[in-house]
Amino acid sequence: MQQITQPDNAELTVKIPSKKHPKSYGRRNSLFTRAIIFIILVAGAIILLSPIWWMIITSFKSMPEIMQYPPTFWPEEWHLENYITTWQTGNFTRYTLNTLFIAVISVIANVLSNSFIAYGFAKIEFPGKNILFSLLLATMMLPGFVTLIPTYVLFAKLGWLNTYLPLTIPAFFGNAFNIFLIRQFYSTISDELIEAAKIDGASHFKIWWQIMIPLSKPALATIAIFSFNGAWNDFLGPLLYINNQELYTLQLGLQVFQGQVATQWNYLMAGSLLVLLPVIILFFTFQRYFIEGMDITAGTKG
Repeated sequence: MQQITQPDNAELTVKIPSKKHPKSYGRRNSLFTRAIIFIILVAGAIILLSPIWWMIITSFKSMPEIMQYPPTFWPEEWHLENYITTWQTGNFTRYTLNTLFIAVISVIANVLSNSFIAYGFAKIEFPGKNILFSLLLATMMLPGFVTLIPTYVLFAKLGWLNTYLPLTIPAFFGNAFNIFLIRQFYSTISDELIEAAKIDGASHFKIWWQIMIPLSKPALATIAIFSFNGAWNDFLGPLLYINNQELYTLQLGLQVFQGQVATQWNYLMAGSLLVLLPVIILFFTFQRYFIEGMDITAGTKG
């Protein structure tokens, strides 16, 4: 029998079936998940922004184009005079100045009062602090309509009706949510800074003004945005306490303007966009500070 022998210098090769690398599969799965999330977010953004888009294009249209069917998703002719007519007819200059006056005072009052009260709850030890802070948080559960009548009676007894005092003075006494937000931010700031300042002879007021305020700019910016937005969009407060049309805010002025132009939707949309535009600009300008302010760990960074 003849025996076949393999030469010594011959190489033996074995073919192994190829398998998909698990990392490449995970990478493709991750990209697919991100694509799905991106599509969902884009679809949600389109749904949420479509009313604003419709308001914008309607404000530049003429009334015949607005009433035609099917509707147009882009103005056939841009009517910039809609904004000029709206601004002049609706006396928006006066309403804007009135609203800006209330909003600026509300922002200053809320930033100073809430940060000062929050410093006391965060860094000063006194008997009953936790109980008092719990009672403060409990007031957030009370709807505003519960205290509406007693508050109105109080302001009427003080003779504050038909003035801006009911819309500005309460801001100097703090807000439960704002105090809670800043207090949580202050809690992340090291107590060693406070102790070092006390050793140097600094009072609590000086510590709050020279140490806590500079370190809490993101949180204070968040409170400022909330306060400005609340004062700018407030409709119920001016409706209750203001009777003189010369003192009307933008929200009341827009209601008066709606009665003047009736069904002139191009003017109504132009007026609504003029009222909404400052809030949008403010948010996008200070968006970075707003996001940092909502992060209660930001006080420990840097």
